[in-house]
Amino acid sequence: MGYYDDHYESHGQTRRTRRGGSFASAFVGAILGGGLVLLSIPALSRWDILPYNVAPSEQAGGEERAGDNGTPPIQQSVSVDVTTAVTKAIAQVSDAVVGVVNIQAAGFWSQGEETGVGSGVIYKKAGGRAFIVTNHHVVENASQLEVSLKDGTRVPAKLLGSDVLMDLAVLEIEAKHVKKVAQFGNSDAVKPGEPVIAIGNPLGLQFAGSVTQGIISGTNRTVEVDLDQDGNPDWNAEVLQTDAAINPGNSGGALVNIKGQVIGINSMKIAQEAVEGIGFAIPINAAIPIISDLERYGQVRRPYMGAELRSLSDIPSYHWQATLHLPANVTEGAAVIQVVPMSPAAQAGLQQFDVIVALDGEKIRNVLDLRKYLYTKKSIGDRMDVTFYRDGKKRTVTLKLARESY
Repeated sequence: MGYYDDHYESHGQTRRTRRGGSFASAFVGAILGGGLVLLSIPALSRWDILPYNVAPSEQAGGEERAGDNGTPPIQQSVSVDVTTAVTKAIAQVSDAVVGVVNIQAAGFWSQGEETGVGSGVIYKKAGGRAFIVTNHHVVENASQLEVSLKDGTRVPAKLLGSDVLMDLAVLEIEAKHVKKVAQFGNSDAVKPGEPVIAIGNPLGLQFAGSVTQGIISGTNRTVEVDLDQDGNPDWNAEVLQTDAAINPGNSGGALVNIKGQVIGINSMKIAQEAVEGIGFAIPINAAIPIISDLERYGQVRRPYMGAELRSLSDIPSYHWQATLHLPANVTEGAAVIQVVPMSPAAQAGLQQFDVIVALDGEKIRNVLDLRKYLYTKKSIGDRMDVTFYRDGKKRTVTLKLARESY
């Protein structure tokens, strides 16, 4: 049968009644306390006791609420400081990034017209002149050049020199138009993931001075460049890769580190339907000697062999043995197609159909390897050992590099 407690119901009712009474008291106290706080806030605010001002601007009827003494309501303006390392970097260099306008003559009787707009970076002022670096393809075939400054002023520019291989050019304008000069950084010190800023004129002067931000996606990237548009690469450009947006018109503009220093000259962008966020810039450390030569001599002073070359891979394999007489195990190298009379190659004894396989003992697989070694490892006046095959036999000669003449 169990046990039956006839007092259970009465005890439960008693306990519920007590809890209900305590809750009611607390609820009433909270309402009274809250009301007192609300009533006291305006007075405390006027007495500057609170750390902030209370300024309700509208009543239920939509009219501004006046103070107790009929004075206008108190209003507080909020100012937010948005200065960051990025904005400081932009402020440091943006005035030195300009537009470069390519003007070409359409005909004998017609006035020249703008055929393209790129970007440029003012890097130096000296002797009443200011110097600007941009891309070769920005100024190519121009009959006249103009520079558009940040304030919209357009001034005539003189082309001092241009180099198709490195895609760089140097312009000159009067220094009186220039207020700020960009500072070059150290592109060898950049790291993947480092924040960078691209500044230029995407899509022309309509969006002059546009800024995009990203990171260094990769360093020491190699991109094949077809200079003569024959479908065969002529040069391996070593570039910085970034995901900062680089669009047509950004070419020649600045890639800037977080210190506001120029670490690259924006040059190329892979523009494919399935590819986004892959842009390239010429590292400033590689660009500086080119800029210096263009400014001083109007051309890049490179060491010169004096031979027309073609990669073995571009020659039908039938000719490897039939014409070049190569051993069966030789499948890479640079074939000599023609030797310039009185050139270093001619004086060293190189001949047509020789196949170069090494320079100073370093293997040469193709013309790109040969140019890279010649232009980055050697200087004018240096001696260089050239290893090659002739009539199936391996030989080595030493030549003295000269300066290429234009």
